[in-house]
Amino acid sequence: MPSSALKFATRSRMSCAWLIGLSLSLLAVYTAGFGPFSDIYQRTMAVCLSALLLLLSKPVELKNEDGSPKLVGFLIDGILFVIMAIATYWFFYVHDALETGLYDLNQTDIWIGIGGMVVLLELGRRTMGLPLVFIGAFSIIYCLYGDYLPWIFTHAGYEFEETLRTMWYSFDGVFGLPVSVVANMIAVFIVFGVVLEGTGAGALLLKIAFSLTGHLRGGPAHAAVVSSGLFGTISGSVVGNVVGTGVFTMPMISKRGFPKAFAGAVEAAASSGGQFMPPVMGAVAFIMAELTGVPYLTICLAALLPALFYYGSLFCAVSVEASRLGIKAIPKEERDTLSSKDWIQSLTFFIPIAVIIGTLLMGRSPAVAGFWSIIAALVSAFVLNEDFRKDPLRIVHTFAAAGKTVAVIMVAVGVIGIVIGMMNVTGLGIRFSTLILALSGDSLFISLLLMMAGSIVLGMGLPTVPAYLIIVLVMAPAIQDLGVSALLVHLFVMYFGVLSSITPPVAIAAYAAAPICGAPPLKVASVSVRVALIGFIIPFVMIYNPSLVLVLDFDMLSFIWVVISLSAAIWLLATGIGGADKALLPLWDRTIRILAAIAALIPTVEISIAGLVIGGILIAYHRFVKTQDPIKKPS
Repeated sequence: MPSSALKFATRSRMSCAWLIGLSLSLLAVYTAGFGPFSDIYQRTMAVCLSALLLLLSKPVELKNEDGSPKLVGFLIDGILFVIMAIATYWFFYVHDALETGLYDLNQTDIWIGIGGMVVLLELGRRTMGLPLVFIGAFSIIYCLYGDYLPWIFTHAGYEFEETLRTMWYSFDGVFGLPVSVVANMIAVFIVFGVVLEGTGAGALLLKIAFSLTGHLRGGPAHAAVVSSGLFGTISGSVVGNVVGTGVFTMPMISKRGFPKAFAGAVEAAASSGGQFMPPVMGAVAFIMAELTGVPYLTICLAALLPALFYYGSLFCAVSVEASRLGIKAIPKEERDTLSSKDWIQSLTFFIPIAVIIGTLLMGRSPAVAGFWSIIAALVSAFVLNEDFRKDPLRIVHTFAAAGKTVAVIMVAVGVIGIVIGMMNVTGLGIRFSTLILALSGDSLFISLLLMMAGSIVLGMGLPTVPAYLIIVLVMAPAIQDLGVSALLVHLFVMYFGVLSSITPPVAIAAYAAAPICGAPPLKVASVSVRVALIGFIIPFVMIYNPSLVLVLDFDMLSFIWVVISLSAAIWLLATGIGGADKALLPLWDRTIRILAAIAALIPTVEISIAGLVIGGILIAYHRFVKTQDPIKKPS
C-alpha cells in the first residue's frame, strides 16, 4: 500500500474510532439521564458500537519490516467490521420472531451468529488476553460435547442450533443481563471516572494524598495507599489505577529507601483495593444490586467498613516496613503543601461524589446519580479550574476516550454472556455447587476455603466485572445453600476475584507495576500478597461476623468486638510478618504475634480473648518494658 494511502487509511480509522467513542459515551449519558430506548435496541446498539470501536482502535497486529501496518491487516479488520455490524443487526432483525418461539434458525441465521461470536471472541483476545477467550470458547465446546464427559461434568448434549439460539439469539447469552446493566448503569460511571481525570481531578488527588501523608515516615508509600483508594472510587480498572497513580508514586517510594519490589507491591495492592471501595467499586456494585436484589446504596454501606479496614492494613504494613528500614519522615521543608487554590480545586472531585451520594439518598437510581455527577463535574471544573476554562473543548476528547473504556467492558461482559448461556443450558453451576457441598461435608469453613481457591483461580487475568460474574455464576450458589446471605456471598467472591490480580502466577496488577518500579513481576506479586494479607482474611470475618457490614444481623456488642479484634489482628499480623515494631522483633516474638492474630479472629470467644490478651501483652512489653536501640537505616 502506498504510504500516502496508508496514512489516509490510518487517519480515517482513528477518526472513525474517535467518533464512535464519543457516540458511545453520549449514549451512556443520555440513557442515564433520560432512560433507555427499547431494551432490544439498547443492547444491540451498545454491543455493536463497542465492537466496531475496538476493531478500529485495536487493529490486528500485522506489520511490515519498517513497522508500518500491512494491507492484509486492514482487510481482516474490515471483514470483521462488516461481520459484526451484520450480526448485531441480524439479532435485532429476527428477535421479534424468535420471541414467538415458533421461529427456527436457518443457515443464514446460523452463519451470521457464528460470525458474531467469532468476532466477539477475537475482540476479547485483543483487549483481555487469552484467559477470557479460553473461557468463552470452552463454554461453546462444553455445550456441544459435554455429553461425552464423565462424572458431574456430563450433560444431555445440545445441538449447535440450540446452543447458538441461547448464546447469540436470546437475552440469556451475549445480549443478556450483564450487557444491559453495563449499557444502562455502569457505562455512565465509567464516563464519570474518565471525565474527572480529564478535568484534572486525578492529578489533584495525588497532590492531596502526598500532602496528607508527608508527615508520616512512610511518606510516598502512604500517599500511594491514599491516592489509590481515592482514585479507586472513580476507576473501574486495577491496571488503569496502577499505571495512573503508580507512575508518580512508585519512583518516589523507591527514592525514600523502600525496596523496588515493595514500591510496586504497595501500589498494586492499593490499586486492587479500589475495586471494592464505595461508591463505584469497579462498577461491580451495580451488577451486584441486579443479581442480589439488594439496593445499591445498601451494598455501598456494606462494603465501606471492610474496605477501610483493608486500607488500614496497608497503612500498617507501610509503617512497619518503614520502621524496619529506619526510614524517617520527609523533612517539613521538603513536603508538598496544599495552597488555598488547591483546596478550592479539590471541590471538582468532592462535589460530584457528594452529588452521587445525595442523589442516591433522595431515592433516585444509580444511573440518574451518575448522570448528575457528570453534570456536577463539568460545571465545577468550569467554575473552579482555570486551565479547564481555557480549553473546555478537551472534554470532547475525554468523552471519546471514555467510550473506548466502555467498549472494553462491554465486549468483556459480552463474552461472559457466552458463559452465562452455557450455564443456563447445561446447569453446570448447580452441579459445581453440589460438588463443593459434597467435598466440604456441609462444613461452612471448608466450603469457604474451596470458594476462595476457586475465586482466585477463576479471576486470574480478568478485570473486575467479568471475574466477578464468572465466579458468582459458578461458586456462589453452594455457599448460599449453607444459609449464608446472598450479599455476603457476593462480597466474599468479589474480594477474592479482585485479589486474584495480585496473586501469583498471573497477578495482572503486579505485572503492570513491575516495569514502572523496576522489579521482577513475581517478586512484586509475592510482596503484594504479604502486604495485602489481611485482605484475604476480611471476607471470612464478614461471613462469621455479619455486623461488620452494618446492614445484616447488626448487633452493637458484636460490632464492637469485631472492630477491636480485627484492628488488633491487623497490627499483630503487620508487625509479625514485617518483623518490626518500634524495633526489630526476634523470631519467637513474630511467631507468637501471628498466632495471636489468627486466634483473635477465630469465632470462639475463649480463643479470641486469649489471642487478644497474648497479643496485647507482647505489644505492651515491646513498647513499655523492653528497651532496644532504635533501628538504623541500612547503608
